[in-house]
Amino acid sequence: MCGIAGFVQRDPSHQADQTLLQCMCSILRHRGPDDQGLFFQGPVGLGSRRLSIIDLTTGHQPIFNESGRVAVVLNGEIYNFQELRPGLEAKGHRFTTQTDTEVVVHLYEECGVEAVQRLRGMFALALWDGDRQRLLLARDRIGKKPLFYACLPDRFLFASEIKAILQDPEVSTAIDVAAMDAYHAFQFIPHPLTIYQAIRKLPPAH
Repeated sequence: MCGIAGFVQRDPSHQADQTLLQCMCSILRHRGPDDQGLFFQGPVGLGSRRLSIIDLTTGHQPIFNESGRVAVVLNGEIYNFQELRPGLEAKGHRFTTQTDTEVVVHLYEECGVEAVQRLRGMFALALWDGDRQRLLLARDRIGKKPLFYACLPDRFLFASEIKAILQDPEVSTAIDVAAMDAYHAFQFIPHPLTIYQAIRKLPPAH
């Protein structure tokens, strides 16, 4: 199943809270019992809980580009990674694993945020571009893999499950009345709403 989590401080001079990310990932352990990976670079922290399916030996996340300045964590599977890889290798990109996730970082180097348009699969991903100080979140077209986020005055958080975001004590648990109304009407809460005012759900194909 796998799970991802992380955050970025709005002030780039503020260092990522390592304890917070550890708590966020620990509560997602049931999604990925095989492995945990944490990445910290200045204001950003990325975390992954992995259920190993593809590339059991070298598929540890986060996955990086050659310089280590682009990092990605991914929940899901990229179905067309074997089709994309040869073209990226022909352009000089060096792969160090056999995992589908590594295609994402090199494709991003070539295409920027448009790289997501070329991915086929079921996925939720978070990519940090250290040179541009850019955090990219993306979700597959159907919305098979979930991704939630919260905007606080001093940081932006995301995770595969709401309870990981709630590990930050500054995230309010005030109920969203509109979401509750929608649940009673439709028996589900439509995106981007969640039951909490402070937490939103990234829609599919966004």
